[in-house]
Amino acid sequence: MGRRKQAAEEPEERSVLAGAVVVVLLLAVLFGVLFAVSDTAGILATVAACTAGVWWSVTRRVSDSSATPPPGEDRPSCRECAGHTFVSATPSETQKGMWIYTSAPPDRPNHTHVHVVHAPAEEVSER
Repeated sequence: MGRRKQAAEEPEERSVLAGAVVVVLLLAVLFGVLFAVSDTAGILATVAACTAGVWWSVTRRVSDSSATPPPGEDRPSCRECAGHTFVSATPSETQKGMWIYTSAPPDRPNHTHVHVVHAPAEEVSER
């Protein structure tokens, strides 16, 4: 009796993979029947299905929630940055919302001053 109560309380988790296998098998049966009826019908159905799949993947919107926000007008500043020439602002490839600012001091042409700055949390979540 205890086992029945536990089984009733805990519903069985459905696997996404199992659903995908069922869909693939149904499509295989459908295309098998189409090819058995007529080779031309099977080929046309295959081309139509592939075209629909490509069209769907091309027109589907991709979320831009992971896009790095653009650099703001206010660059990082420190005592060493006074009088520096702005060189670049590059988004970090490994950290979401992190920017790498580089500047060049006027008296040292072969030196680059680097700041690694996190964008404010509200800027990262907005974009």
